[in-house]
Amino acid sequence: MSLNPMFPKGLRILVVDDNADDRRLLTECLRAQGYRLYVAEDGHDGVEKARLLQPDLIMLDVSMPVCDGVAACRLLKTEPRTAAIPVIFLTAAAQTEDRVRGLMVGAVDYIAKPFDFDEVRLRVSVHLQAWRHLVQESARPAASPPSMRPPEGGEPASTVDSLVFRAAQRLLHDDLAQPPDLASLAKAVGTNTRRLNEAFRHCAGATVFEYLREARMEQARKLLRETSLAVQVIANDLGYDNPANFATAFRTRFGLSPRDYRKAPDDELPGQSPTVVT
Repeated sequence: MSLNPMFPKGLRILVVDDNADDRRLLTECLRAQGYRLYVAEDGHDGVEKARLLQPDLIMLDVSMPVCDGVAACRLLKTEPRTAAIPVIFLTAAAQTEDRVRGLMVGAVDYIAKPFDFDEVRLRVSVHLQAWRHLVQESARPAASPPSMRPPEGGEPASTVDSLVFRAAQRLLHDDLAQPPDLASLAKAVGTNTRRLNEAFRHCAGATVFEYLREARMEQARKLLRETSLAVQVIANDLGYDNPANFATAFRTRFGLSPRDYRKAPDDELPGQSPTVVT
């Protein structure tokens, strides 16, 4: 991202809000300060424009249909190209739980509606200054944080499917024992169950259920080989209430019981599946 220290007022701000009046009020206020303003009308539109524009700040409404601000922020923080961009939430209901939820998914601040424009100008200025400092520091090779470096070999431009897949993948791996149900998972990443399964088929060659089953088996395989945990403990940690069901699933996947797998020499172990991306 190119930042000219001689023209700090030319920094780019993306306003994502489904309310046309709120978008207009914010853009008029901030454009008068010399910022370059861009707008999006919903979460998905905002994520796509953020990827393309690489703005210096994103102002994101919490309550939007289809893909709300929390889901959009989660997608933005999953995408390497937008993960470090500061996000300020816009909300008409700035309750404590809303603030905590927003901060947990990566927002840096909240601005309440109706807007106090002196507050808007101050908060925007503070976070843009902090962002400019971060970018300038990261431009120095020795100080470049790993999260801001592109993957080795370069990464092709991400699609909405890949963003949805990564965000959902992270949520599943957060708790393999008690993952969210399909509808809750889809809502958390700002999509519907059909689109979520399509994203998994496109990116992992499996449905969400198939991916979760494989992720559990891969984690079980790792725990059996790398720890001395009892089989029953591993089964419980992965969400299997009945160790016998776990053993059956493991044998179906790897051709050996969990205990036999643990005892087998390395050169006799079955190969790993390519479908699980971690």
